[in-house]
Amino acid sequence: MGSHVSRTDFEWVYTEEPHATRRKLILQKYPEIKQLMGHDPMLKWIVTGMVLTQIVACFLIRGASWPVVLLLGYCFGGVINHALMLAVHEISHNLAFGHSRPMANRALGVFANLPIGIPMSVSFKKYHLEHHKYQGNEMLDTDIPTDLEGKLFCTTATKILWVILQPLFYALRPFYVYPKPPTILEVINVVLQLVFNAAIGYVWGTKAVVYLVGGSLLAMGLHPVAGHFISEHYMFSKGFETYSYYGILNLVTLNVGYHMEHHDFPNVPGSRLPMVKQIASEFYEGLPQHTSWVKVIYDFITNPDVGPYCRIKRKNKGF
Repeated sequence: MGSHVSRTDFEWVYTEEPHATRRKLILQKYPEIKQLMGHDPMLKWIVTGMVLTQIVACFLIRGASWPVVLLLGYCFGGVINHALMLAVHEISHNLAFGHSRPMANRALGVFANLPIGIPMSVSFKKYHLEHHKYQGNEMLDTDIPTDLEGKLFCTTATKILWVILQPLFYALRPFYVYPKPPTILEVINVVLQLVFNAAIGYVWGTKAVVYLVGGSLLAMGLHPVAGHFISEHYMFSKGFETYSYYGILNLVTLNVGYHMEHHDFPNVPGSRLPMVKQIASEFYEGLPQHTSWVKVIYDFITNPDVGPYCRIKRKNKGF
C-alpha cells in the first residue's frame, strides 16, 4: 500500500485568508493594476474555437478504433475540454462579457460546457465564488476535501486512486458538504447538455460521446494538466495555502497556474495575470511556487507528508 500519510487532520488556522491583505498592499503601491481588471474580449472567440474543434474531432474519430479514441481523448480532447473547464472558471467571474452582462456570461458558460459532456457550468459558479470569499472555511469552501477523504486516501496506493477519482470528488463534494437547492439555470444547463450528448451520439455514434466525456474525466485525473487541482491550495510548505505555477502548461490552461495572482485579483482575466506578477514582482517572488504539475502529482502521491489533509482550514464563524 506504500507509505502512510503522517497527517491525521487539516491545518487549522485562526487568521484571515491572505489575499485581501496582499491585494490592498499591492494596489496601494501599484494602482495601475486596476487597469488590468475587466473582461477579456478574446475569451468568447477562444471558447468558440475550442467548441468547434471538439465537434470536428467527433466527426473525425467516429470510425476510429477504441484504443485510438481513448488515446486521443487523453492526449488531445481531454486537454481541450480541460481548457474549456478553465474557461468556465473565467466566465464564472464574468470575465467574458463583464459584470454588466451576467446572462451573456452564463450563456457562454453553458456553451463552453457542451463538449465537456458533464453539466457543470452553472453549479460551478454557484460554489466557486464562495471558495474565493470564504477560502478555507470548513463549511463554505467546498474545494477542501472531506474528512472522509483524508481518512480513506492516506497511503501511496490510495492516493493514486484519489487522484484518478478526482473528477468524482470535485463534482460531488459540493452537494454533500454544502447542498443548495437547484436553480432554473442549472436545470437548463443539464437539459441542454443531455440534448447535445444525445445529438452527438445519434449523428456520430458512441465513440464520439466517449471521446468527449472520457477525455474530460481522464484529463481531470492522472493527467499533467490536472496537476493544478493539487498545486493551487495543498500545503506543500507549512503555513502557505495558495501557490502559483509559471510553467509551459499555462499556455493550454488559460494561465490558471498564476493562482496567487488570481486570488489576489479575481477580476483580472487569466490573459493579464502575468502582467500582475510582472508589475508587483516583489510580492510574489519570495513565496513558495511550483515548477511542474507532473512533479506536484508525483510528490502528492509519494510524499508521506502530503495528502488530502494538507489543506489550511478555518472554523465557520458562529460555530
